[in-house]
This record gives sequence, structure tokens and C-alpha cells, in this order.
Amino acid sequence: MTTAKANDIFQSIMLAGHSSKPIATPPAVDTSNETDSVSKLDAAAVSASSTETATFPSPSNVATQEGSAGIRYDFNQGVRVTVPKGIWRVRLTDLDTDTVIFDGEGSDATFQSRKKHYLNARIEVFQASMLVFSHDYDAQGKKIAILMAGSTIGDTAGWVPYAVRFARNHACELTVMVSAQMKELLSASYPDISFVEKQEFSALKDEFYATYYIGLFFGDEDNTWQPADFRIVGLHRTAGYILGVSPEEEPLHLDISDERPIAEPYVVIASQASAQCKYWNNPTGWYDVVEFLKRSGYRVICIDREIRYGQGLHWNQIPHNAEDETGARPLRERLQWLKHAEFFVGLSSGLSWLAWAADTPVVMISGFTHPINEFQTPYRVFNTNTCNSCWHDIRHPFIHSDFLFCPRHAGTSRQFECTRNITSGQVIRTIKAVMLEHPLERAHRPSE
Repeated sequence: MTTAKANDIFQSIMLAGHSSKPIATPPAVDTSNETDSVSKLDAAAVSASSTETATFPSPSNVATQEGSAGIRYDFNQGVRVTVPKGIWRVRLTDLDTDTVIFDGEGSDATFQSRKKHYLNARIEVFQASMLVFSHDYDAQGKKIAILMAGSTIGDTAGWVPYAVRFARNHACELTVMVSAQMKELLSASYPDISFVEKQEFSALKDEFYATYYIGLFFGDEDNTWQPADFRIVGLHRTAGYILGVSPEEEPLHLDISDERPIAEPYVVIASQASAQCKYWNNPTGWYDVVEFLKRSGYRVICIDREIRYGQGLHWNQIPHNAEDETGARPLRERLQWLKHAEFFVGLSSGLSWLAWAADTPVVMISGFTHPINEFQTPYRVFNTNTCNSCWHDIRHPFIHSDFLFCPRHAGTSRQFECTRNITSGQVIRTIKAVMLEHPLERAHRPSE
């Protein structure tokens, strides 16, 4: 994506739902103090797209790699260098940009770079103006950890391909921390990568040469954890930037059963979400779409986890005219439904990411997120004639605990208009485009 295009998208997001008032330029951030002493991860600044704040386990208490002259170093939570007593000068250089990010002295101290994302760094340690130790980052053959925040399906499905790309680029021995359900799903498909759960990481943390943290860092104004804000580059592509690999998107590659769940042609839908702003809030939308699909010769299968979901006085039911295959079922069962579907109709949710991984055409309905947030699909349903994309608006960070989050129009007649004003007709026209590209076999077409 060009800088000009990114700027255009950002400008449209900032203006959506507002009058044409000038936007003040944000104050400059002072980044001159590039390196600080060892500090703990601020869990409050880390958030994944779930209703709970996600935290990362701590890295090894001491640098894991042994250098000469009693010096220790690693790349766990930034570049870390520990020197013994004496007068030592430490210089850290970003080799990709020829930038000296720190040059200072200390005794019996640990130096840690402020930047925690991937850096192709050189460590140099001097004593009495003599170079005593030097090391250039080299992950080949080393044990590397990538920790993924939260337990949501979509985030992990979007991030793992970048972890795989990192392992391939660096020829390293990779461990990836994910949730239990994603560990079970991914282990068979990626046998060269070790997938672990959060509670398993502590026993392994002293082994790693480098550790990287993948999450959605809302409060990271100085780009400590992410070199580019995820709201600008996209939910999945942020992992590419954090890991220093190409941000070009790629779906998961999963082993999915070749056995069809049912013989008849069918479409899978998923209508539930974790917050009301993520729903398709058109009151008759799903009913109209399901009726159209059934008239067109498809069975319509809903594979949401919950048959109803909400909070307080606000609850959402799956379309009553769809076939109910909801429940806490294994992801492999849902993937089987997705793989053999003619196409999938859903929201900006984890099941859309799994449908993409299953190589099934995805009709995605979302106004809360801009299309840049998700993988590219030619069947994205989005209305630019209404308020939209507040997920990307840095003036209104998403509040996971607020089920009715609508920062620009809460409590007004315009609340959730981003999807309430997406009509059944717009979605059905998009579905017709899918049907044209992927027509039913003649034997399954409804009689004229």
C-alpha cells in the first residue's frame, strides 16, 4: 500500500460520522530517550479483540545468551545487554536503518531497548575504548518465541501466517504461544512449529534467544511494541510489521476433512459477535438474506457458538429461518462445514478468518471496521454513506467492556448506523456476485 493511499484511508476514517471541522495536528512525540533500564510490560497498554484485557507472561529474568568478559545478552522483550562491574560502554545499532539507538555507559547494569518489536540489531560493548564484545542479530538455528495475546480465533488466524513466515525467513526453531483451542487446531498443520499455551511458557522462557509479542496495542503512542499502529495497517498485517517480515497477507493452511457434512449444496452463515457494534444491526437483514438463499436452492447453516448472545437488555438471536448447528463444537467440525460450503456470509469475526483459511468465498458485512482491517475479499459489504470505521479512530480507543460501544453516536438515533444502514438489498447483490462466480450445478438449481 502506498503512503498516499494509507493517508487517504486514514483521513476518511477520521472524518466519518463528523462534520467537516479541521482536525488538529497531534503533538510530536519525543523519542530521543531510545533506551531505558529494564521495565515490566505494562499490561494495561496491551489489548486483544476480546472482552478481556490480555497479558503476556514475563520473559527470562536474566539475559539468556552468554558473551565474553561476563557479558550477557538476548533479544527477549527488546535488545537486552547485561554488563558486570566496571566501566562499560554499550552501543546498540539498528542495522537496517544504520541508526544508533543507544550509546551510553554503565556498571553492573542491564540495558534494554525501548523498542520491543523485531530489530535487526548489533550489540557492541567497549571497555577503555576497546571493543570487548560484538554480536549481530542472527536467529538461524536459535530458539525463538512468539507470544500471541488473547484467545480469539480471528486474531490468531490472522497472525500465525506471519509467525510461519518469520520461521521460514530465519530458519529458526520457533515456539508460538496460543490458546488451547488454537493449539489443537494448528499443531497438526504446522508440525515444524511448537505451539504452547500460556501456562506452558514459564518452563521454557529461559531457552529463548528472542521473544516477540503480537497484540493490538491501543496505547502505544511511541510505537514501542508495534512499528506501525494496527488501526492503520490492519489487524493481521500488524504481525508482519512487528516481526519484520513482509506484511503481504496469507491465510492459514489447515488440514480439513474432505467429507461433506451434508450432500445438498449449502451456505454457512454466522451472525453473532462479541459487541453490538460488530453485528449487522439491520433488524430484518438476516431474515431477508436467509430467505433469498433458500429460494436460490441452498440450505442455510448457522455455525455460531451461541444461539443467542448479548448483555443486559440487549440480546441477539440467530436467524430463526436458518438451520441451527450452533454450540461449543470443535473448530475442526466448523472448518468442515466451512470447507464444503458454496460460500460463507458473516461479520468481521473469527469464523470469517477460518472461512478464508478453508478457501471458501467470504461475504463479510462490517461497518465498525474499515475493509483495510481484514483480509481482502471481493465480497466485502461496507456503506460509506454513513458513519463507519470507529475501530480505527485513535480518538476513541475501543472499550472491550462496553457491549454497546458506539463512540460517536451512543444514545442517539444514529447509534450503530454503520451496519443498520447496510440494506438487505446491498448484501443480496453481493451474494449474487458470488453466485455468478460460483454457480450451482444444474441438478441443484431450484425449478423455474
